[in-house]
Amino acid sequence: NNALTPYVTERGSCPREVAEPLAVMLSPLCPHIAEEIWHRLGHSTTITYEPFPVADGSLLASDTIEIPVQINGKVKHRINVAVGADQAATKAAAMADPKVIELLAGATPKKEVIVPGRLVNFVL
Repeated sequence: NNALTPYVTERGSCPREVAEPLAVMLSPLCPHIAEEIWHRLGHSTTITYEPFPVADGSLLASDTIEIPVQINGKVKHRINVAVGADQAATKAAAMADPKVIELLAGATPKKEVIVPGRLVNFVL
């Protein structure tokens, strides 16, 4: 599911700022349905010549990424780290996570494979 479903369930309707771009994006796939939605939104012109919505790249960028933490090569947990985190910062974030501490159970890893931005693997 997506974030729109709970919003509509809670409030009973979809905001016009969301419905209009959705109708435009639907029009190449389902032109008749999109045209009907467009007219029900109060437009008297056709949807065919409406410009396609453009994504805002700044909203797509994230400050953190989720990376897997593996114990003996098997994914056991995931942690969030800053996008540009180096090897030391990634290891520190993993070692500070309560779930990782619990998974290590006080054991000292024989080997640590840390690929910044990709994964953390502890070999026990």
